[in-house]
Order: sequence, then C-alpha cells, then structure tokens
Amino acid sequence: MAGKEIGRRRQGSEVDETLKVGPERDEAVDVGVRVLGIARNWARYYLGTSNVVGVMGSESGREVVVKLKGLVEKWKLKVVSIGSSIKKTAKDDPRRLTHSFKVGVALTLVSFLYYWRPLYDGFGVAAMWAVLTVVVVFEFTVGGTLSKSLNRGFATLTAGALGFVSQHLATVFGERGEPFILALLVFILAGGCTFSRFFPKIKARYDYGVVIFILTFSLVAVSGYRTDKLLELAHQRLSTIIIGGATCILISLFVSPVWAGQDLHNLLASNILNLANYLQGLEGEYFQCPASDQKGKPEKSKHEGYKSVLNSKATEESLANLARWEPGHGRFGLRHPWKQYLKIGALARECAFKMEALNAYLITSEIQVSLEFKRKVVQESCRKMSCESSKALKALSSSIKTMREPSYEAQAHLQNAQIAIKDLKIALQTASLQHTHTNLLAILPLATAASILVEITKTVHKIYEAVSELSHLAHFKPNVSPEKPHLLHRGIITPLVDAHHHNHIEITILDSNTDSPDKGIIQNTKIQHITNGGSSCK
Repeated sequence: MAGKEIGRRRQGSEVDETLKVGPERDEAVDVGVRVLGIARNWARYYLGTSNVVGVMGSESGREVVVKLKGLVEKWKLKVVSIGSSIKKTAKDDPRRLTHSFKVGVALTLVSFLYYWRPLYDGFGVAAMWAVLTVVVVFEFTVGGTLSKSLNRGFATLTAGALGFVSQHLATVFGERGEPFILALLVFILAGGCTFSRFFPKIKARYDYGVVIFILTFSLVAVSGYRTDKLLELAHQRLSTIIIGGATCILISLFVSPVWAGQDLHNLLASNILNLANYLQGLEGEYFQCPASDQKGKPEKSKHEGYKSVLNSKATEESLANLARWEPGHGRFGLRHPWKQYLKIGALARECAFKMEALNAYLITSEIQVSLEFKRKVVQESCRKMSCESSKALKALSSSIKTMREPSYEAQAHLQNAQIAIKDLKIALQTASLQHTHTNLLAILPLATAASILVEITKTVHKIYEAVSELSHLAHFKPNVSPEKPHLLHRGIITPLVDAHHHNHIEITILDSNTDSPDKGIIQNTKIQHITNGGSSCK
C-alpha cells in the first residue's frame, strides 16, 4: 500500500513538472493546467486518488461519465420541454406575447420618473408608486385595465381626501384624543368597506377599488399622525398613480387592443357551435341506419365539445363585467346588451346539461329493442330532431359571429324539428296499439332517451328566441337574402279505435308556411276514415 501511494505521488509530481507554467506557455496551456488541477482535486476528494487519467479509464470512472451524460440529457430534456411549452402558449394565442411586450414598454416608460433627474426631483421616492401601479393594473383586456385603473384612481382620491379630513378632525380633540379618534375612524371605515365586499354587485365590479380605498385611508390616517407634509405626500402619490394608470390605459387602447366584449361574443358563438356538433355526432352514432354506421362516425373531440360549455359560466360573467367598462368599438356600442349574452349563455349551459344527461344515459343504459321497432318507430324521428336542431344551432352560431339577424333557414330547421316531435309522439301511440306483443319495459329506455332529445330540441328553440332578441337589441344587420325557404309537406298516419272496436286510419297532410316555429303548423287538413266495409272522406 505504501508503494502504491508513493507511485501516485510521483505520478502527480511528474504531471506538475510536465505542465508547469512558465513564461513560454500561452494562456491555453495555463487554462488546461488549471482544469487538470481542479479535476485532480475532485478525483482525490470523491474517489480517493489524484490520478485523473487512471480514474477515467477505470470502471468507477466510466460510471461517473455515464452519470454525467445522464444528467446532461436530463437537463437538456427539461430545457426542450420548457421551450416547447413557451412555443405552444404563444401559438395558441399570439396576443399573450403582445401583452407581455406592452407591459414591458409601460414599465420602461414609467421608470423614467425615477431615472430622469428633473422628474425625480419633482416626485421623489413617490415615483415608485407609478411602477407599482403599472404592475398591478395592467390586465390582458382593455376592460380589465380600465376597471383596475379607474378603481385605483378614484379609490386613492376619495380615501386620501377622507384621510386628510379625518386628520384635521382628530386634531380638534387635542394631542391626547387624536390617536383614539383616528383609530376609531380607521376601525369604522375599514370594517364597513370590508363588509361591503360581500355584496355580489360590489364584489363583481368594485372589489379592487374597495381594497385600495381601505389601504390608502389607513396609510394616510396612520402616517399623518407622525408627519407634517401629509398634503404633499398625498399629492405626489396621487399624481404618480394617475401617470401609471394613464400609461396603462393608453397602451392598452392603442397598441393591439384586446377587447373583452369581442372575446365574449366569440365565446358564445363557439359554445353554440359545440352544441351543434354534439347533435350532429349524436345523429351519426345512435340514429343512423346499420349500413351506414361505419361511415358516419363522428370525431370524439367534436362529439364531446359540449363539455366545454358546462364550465363556461365564470368566464362569461367575468368577460361581461369587463366589457361594461370598455368604450364603444366596432359594432359594440356603449350600451351594448351584454346581459343578453349572459342569458344566451345560461340557455346554452342548460342545453349542455341535458346533453350530458342524454350522453350518460346512452352510455350506461343497455337499449335492447327490436331492430324493426327502432327503425320504424323512433329512429327516423330522433334522427330528424338531431339533424334539424344541429343545423338550427349552426345557423344561430353563424348569426352571432357575423352579427346578422337569424336566417329564415334557422326558422325552417326548427319547424322541421317540431314536426319530428309530433311524428315521434304519434309513432309511439301507433306502436302502443299495433305492437301489443312488444315488451313495454324494453321500449322504456329508448323512449326515455327520445324524451330527453325532445327537451333538448325545445331548449334549442329558446336559444333561437334569445338570439332573435339579441339581434334586435344590438341592431344586427339584416339578412342578405329575404327569401324564405319552403318546407316540405309532411303526412301523418294515425290508427284509431272507436267505441265499437272498428279500425280507422286518420291521414293528416301538413302544410307549414309560417314564419316562426311557435305558430300553428297545420293549415290544410284532409281526413279519410277507412273501415273494413268501405271508405269515407271528410
């Protein structure tokens, strides 16, 4: 062992002599010597030897190299993952990248209040309030920026004025009574304002302003007790806050503005389109003929698109609140009916919840009915309801997106859906008379699914009425083509049994030329009764 240690020391001394830095060595050799020295010290500390070359050639050295390579690969994968995540975020919505740029520009501009000596002499340390204002009030949308800026400005102004008045009022009670009066005023105003934050309307629109009011009043009332330059400090702080807020508002308005109202408008149109895609997929998956089952399989993403509508309430309400702060822009005026958007959104969620119930029922229930009963009695009516409701929703989505009045095509599709509902009811009545051998318990699951689909169709009709009201309130453009589509004549055959057990068949011809689906759909009716002995017409 002693001989090995002596050999190691000789080898180390030989390396030192070989790589000894002299005046003829250049910087590269100097760096190499230092690196070799660090490696030798590392090997001596961790591996118990200073022979770097021997260590790297040994088995333990190879393990160290493998570990180092694994560590490098791990960090490389992390860097690639972070880069791909950044790229995906920017690609999903390029406005996010623009917003980041705008915030950087705003902070750079207001920081000159601190950097530039003439401005710093005027505002002093209070210039930092402008920087803080930009950080806390610059939001992604114009409405959000305006909301926070105005809330902060008015809250600071009113709280500063009240704090100044409270300070002078407290001095009336003398030096001993002044702190007690100030503490009492802080307690009353802070407690009252905090309680007001629990009111829904104040919570939705003025919550940030109330918080700033409490903060500013407390600072002015408390700090004013120990300073004589209260008015000057309040003036400096209010001025810098106004400068910071104005900078945010101007940049948000004139540099690639993001309008909350436009986002709400597009979100509503997208949600209605998702409902339409579900009904279209439902038609192709459950109510299609067996021969065409493999051709019409819908995409899973479209079939489950309605699920995004279920959780859209918070987003819609937030965007509607922010949209009320925004000035008129484009087709959106100052008094745009944003409440009507919330009404349509609520109806869309109601329809989505019914779709969720129908989807869960179709998945969990084993609907085993004879193919003949399904094809002749239920399939055609349900397919027609799904198809026509889907087309009506697509027309309504297009109407909202283009800001045009609902087309007559949407009315026609809803009328056809109403006719399909009547066909379904009569078909079920017919089945109960003609198919007495059919087990009613076997029919019940399919009838339940059909009834949920009927409720969905009725909700689509409510959405149509709400969109029509929105088009009237928001002054949507009229349709380009005033021509109304003509509906096909439909016929209904109804078996009847009178008191004498004579079989009759009632044939009803439907002629639908009405303007809206909620009006009467039967105009011309011819009824013919056919008995066993002959026929008669009425």
